[in-house]
Amino acid sequence: MSKLFKNIIIFAAGILPAATVYGQNDSLNAKQHNRKVGLYSAAVYGVGLVGLNSLWYAGYDRGPLKSFNDNSEWLQMDKVGHAYSTFTLSKLSYELYAHHDTKSRNQALLYSGLSSFSFLTTVEIFDGFSKEWGFSWGDFAANTSGIILFTTQEYFFEKQIVQLKYSFYPTKYSDYRPDVLGSSLLEEAFKDYNGQTYWASVNLHSIHSKVKPKWLSVSFGLGADQMVFANQKKITLNG
Repeated sequence: MSKLFKNIIIFAAGILPAATVYGQNDSLNAKQHNRKVGLYSAAVYGVGLVGLNSLWYAGYDRGPLKSFNDNSEWLQMDKVGHAYSTFTLSKLSYELYAHHDTKSRNQALLYSGLSSFSFLTTVEIFDGFSKEWGFSWGDFAANTSGIILFTTQEYFFEKQIVQLKYSFYPTKYSDYRPDVLGSSLLEEAFKDYNGQTYWASVNLHSIHSKVKPKWLSVSFGLGADQMVFANQKKITLNG
């Protein structure tokens, strides 16, 4: 199971249940609503992290906190995946909070950014105490960049001009290392970087209101190919 796969599993455990309180937005003022969502999300994330620690890390030897450099692995596709994950997590977290006016909007941005940062940083710290891995500063930087991309756009423009997106198609490479690249279609979607493409999508209408139709966007994709092991050197760009 890749670290990205683990992050998304715990992310789903936190965000999806928390979404059930979003419908109560109209019956609560912004402050009450944001406090309720924040407390609920924190509780679910806490339980999720305890579960991750018990179910995943308990199977590996632990040692002193250490860091390691994995920036050369997987042609940095995993790093782009981390940025995409935190961008998406921040976006969905933000939507759970009330943001009817400037004060509540800024509060929602603060809470969503802090919750995303805290959660993913905790996962990295868990890795740091595992002899199998270590605290990855590259992952930490990628996590932070996804949060910054969402938060700065929402704060300064009140919209997402550049959005990170994801697409996947099955490849043959998982057949060679199913334990690493996935043994089912669902696992491959998270673990096989050969079939993943991460997109930076720029909505033209958000730049200039006269551009029609409103959904028209220009996207730039990054993908990699022929990777069975972490250190290989072929990469392709899609535009």
